[in-house]
Amino acid sequence: MSKKPEVLEEELAVAKPEAGDSYDASKIDKLEGLDGVRKRPGMYIGPTDERGLHHCVFEVMDNSIDEHLAGFCSKIEVTMHVDGSVSIRDNGRGIPVDSHEKTKGMPAVEFVLTHLHAGGKFGQGAYKYSGGLHGVGAKCVNALSDWFKVEVSRDSKVYHMAFERGKTTETLKVIGSSKNTGTLITFKADPTIFTITTEFKFEILANRLRELAFLNPGLVIQLTDERAESKSEKFFFEDGVRDFVEQLGKNKQVIHPKPIVLNGRRPVKYKGKDGNEVEADMILDCVLQYNDSYSDQILCYTNAIPNPDGGSHSTGFRTALTRAINQYAKANNLIKEKDPSLTGDDVREGLVAVVAIKHPNPSFESQTKVKLVTPEAEGIVSSITYDGLMAYFDGNPSAAKKIVDKGLTAARAREAARKARETVRKSALTGGGLPGKLADCSDRDPANTEVYIVEGDSAGGSAKQGRDRKFQAILPIRGKLINVEKARLDKVLQNTEIRTMITAVGTGIGDGEGEGSFNIQKLRYHKIIIMTDADVDGSHIRTLLLTFFYRQMPQLIKGGFIYIAQPPLYQISRKKRVEYVEDDAQLNKILIQIATDEVRLRNITDGKEMSRSQLAEILELLESLDKFARAIRRHGGDFSDYIEHRNGQTGELPRHLVKVRSGNDETVHFFHTEEELAKFSSENSDLRLFGNEEESDTEILEKEKIKNGPSRRARHVELHESKAIVELLGKLRSKGLDIEHYSAQDKPLFELIEGEGEKQTVKPLFSIAEILDSVLEVGRRGIQIKRFKGLGEMNAAQLFETTMDPAKRKLLRVDLADAVEAEEMFSKLMGDEVEPRRQFIEDNALNVRNLDV
Repeated sequence: MSKKPEVLEEELAVAKPEAGDSYDASKIDKLEGLDGVRKRPGMYIGPTDERGLHHCVFEVMDNSIDEHLAGFCSKIEVTMHVDGSVSIRDNGRGIPVDSHEKTKGMPAVEFVLTHLHAGGKFGQGAYKYSGGLHGVGAKCVNALSDWFKVEVSRDSKVYHMAFERGKTTETLKVIGSSKNTGTLITFKADPTIFTITTEFKFEILANRLRELAFLNPGLVIQLTDERAESKSEKFFFEDGVRDFVEQLGKNKQVIHPKPIVLNGRRPVKYKGKDGNEVEADMILDCVLQYNDSYSDQILCYTNAIPNPDGGSHSTGFRTALTRAINQYAKANNLIKEKDPSLTGDDVREGLVAVVAIKHPNPSFESQTKVKLVTPEAEGIVSSITYDGLMAYFDGNPSAAKKIVDKGLTAARAREAARKARETVRKSALTGGGLPGKLADCSDRDPANTEVYIVEGDSAGGSAKQGRDRKFQAILPIRGKLINVEKARLDKVLQNTEIRTMITAVGTGIGDGEGEGSFNIQKLRYHKIIIMTDADVDGSHIRTLLLTFFYRQMPQLIKGGFIYIAQPPLYQISRKKRVEYVEDDAQLNKILIQIATDEVRLRNITDGKEMSRSQLAEILELLESLDKFARAIRRHGGDFSDYIEHRNGQTGELPRHLVKVRSGNDETVHFFHTEEELAKFSSENSDLRLFGNEEESDTEILEKEKIKNGPSRRARHVELHESKAIVELLGKLRSKGLDIEHYSAQDKPLFELIEGEGEKQTVKPLFSIAEILDSVLEVGRRGIQIKRFKGLGEMNAAQLFETTMDPAKRKLLRVDLADAVEAEEMFSKLMGDEVEPRRQFIEDNALNVRNLDV
């Protein structure tokens, strides 16, 4: 018997049932409702990591964008709340609330949020172009949320529903009136599903929202982060994709001043809901512009959904671009016999392009829509692009010649780079393989190994002495590297330090399939760690290294192989205790640890003294509570007053805050339920609390004519933090801290005891809020702080303990979360244009921290 059947037989044997097991109807089950989503979330949103978490926001956003594409939505607001939840509000038509014949009396809004493959995008006529196709987006977010709320404004009413983990907890009810329409969805990700992180990142959301604003001209998108004071960004672009391309090429010297705009539409046929053939237009909106850089950036979208892996529209564009430039160059004798032929890589050097299509029935590779697989899109995009480019070249011969010359220069440089790569490869082979300055590790499995790229021979020496030789390699580099933003690959490869790094990493460099070209399979280390000093020179070298990897080995960044070591900024010593600190948050934790070793807390009510571990747990809870207290204050409320408004029987806190301003007077009102808020709204109709309505200046003047006295304005805030605060208060209560005592009392509640015997001091505390501040005050006494500026200041043992020990170190993985922002930043800070760099320095001079003077 051959080996293959033996393996198969062995695998089958493993799968055989145990004696007594039976495979019958009892083994068959069906997951009802959204249980399947919770069981297999990866099928619907991809991995449940940071990427999947943010994908939940984008799934909800796509519904609002579809409303805009249908012509009914002009503004979308995304708000990140302190408790970790996020809200998406639009001014579209609002999800229907009436019942459908198929829903058996269930409101349509509940049906579309609880039943898979239910929605308005299956050819019923509600949407001509949409990003949502499968009817699984928003209900998947519902299923994967700890809680999920929807508020719909339509038909002059405001409706509200609530869910927990996909199950309805509050049925549809009217909570107010509004002359506006729209949908507000708020959800908090379920930590049992998103086990890696449930913290939304402002930058990741901003990147996607910026893209959406570019792709949807005239749409206003507002992003607000309530976790930080005054952190908000507004996205609005009147010229859409053209603005997008100009933004991408910002801070670069363009070859032709005006972007090339290619628009067109072609009819496509597909099967409609009833199975009959339907014909509609596919629309292409493509804009491109060349600059003098050496990299290209082509972004593809379908119905405003990004397709990072490209697909048929990307293939059609690239093919047409190469064909058009070669055709024009040959027809106009711009390429001589001795010149190399222009490849796709050559004609794309320095190109910035956005390819956006609207298709009535697109097909994607998966639910995450990373790649378009609609076959007819390739031919349509190719035809419109080719015809448009040939027309542009004929009408703009000077710009066309510059584009051809750019490609010819790239072709010649490609040949020079090929020879340079071959030289690097041969020198590695003839020179004994790895560079002499590399202190390699003994393990040969790339998955287990890491290499530190260390600034300077001094730090490199300490790193070599302190490392774990089994899996840690050290590569010291000297001097400043070449700035690859300003040089082609053939020039880059002449730099000794760059050649040394390429050889050590092992992957080769550059596109293509020849010897010395980049091959991820040859990567020798799965962690490439940049370790530089915490001063100006160290920052500069780190930036040069990141520029090199971003421009010449972007696959390493996308694959998550590049890291930045985080040596401590400070060494803190107090008595015999020495700690290394990276930031203020860690400093607070250390101060608490120091203080808990020296103080004790006694509850005067029962005379019990808390143990050190109990005190540490209480302080951690109080830190979290303080974060929420600051949020309530930012909303305009007093936290102590807020606590006073809790429900005496259930302990629940108000879920709504209304701040009313009348002239110079301000009053704050708290409400537990939507019904209470609705009643207050009906009794104060001039305040307009629902529907995100704002009074115009004209309306205010009209009111002043009618009424004597100043007009009133109100701001309504839904306090999503209430549930998290109640949980914290419950934990504090279990540790003997009654929330009745949060505010200052007439007599002491606690005693903070410091020292022993005659040196003992006792400080009375009159409220729970005083505990944290008093403990931090003790922790700060007698601290000596030493700042590390150079790695060479630490000996080998210190360097390993603080920066290289896997059990204690902190590494930052370099991630390409915002490709547009990254492209702009590298061009701005490392490019030839001086003015954008100077402007950046002027704009950020006051924000700098840890300035090295």
